[in-house]
Amino acid sequence: MRVEVVTTLKRQATKLIAQLQASKAPILITEHGQPAAYLVDVEGFEALTRRLALLETIARGEKAIEDGRLFSHEQAKRRLKRWLT
Repeated sequence: MRVEVVTTLKRQATKLIAQLQASKAPILITEHGQPAAYLVDVEGFEALTRRLALLETIARGEKAIEDGRLFSHEQAKRRLKRWLT
């Protein structure tokens, strides 16, 4: 992964963004030698956001199973039918 200091971002933002769009590889921005931010392209960020939302949905489902909040197939069909009509 490419690493750049925040000063480079300030001085060469347009160039860094162009390179980012071409390579699609995130850039780690550091400040005072410490990680401060990641610069990522829009498509990569949106894909990551969708994957995170999916994982959160799966985690909620697993928690519902652990808590015993389950429905039979017939119960689920009845509930969905109410929503769809």
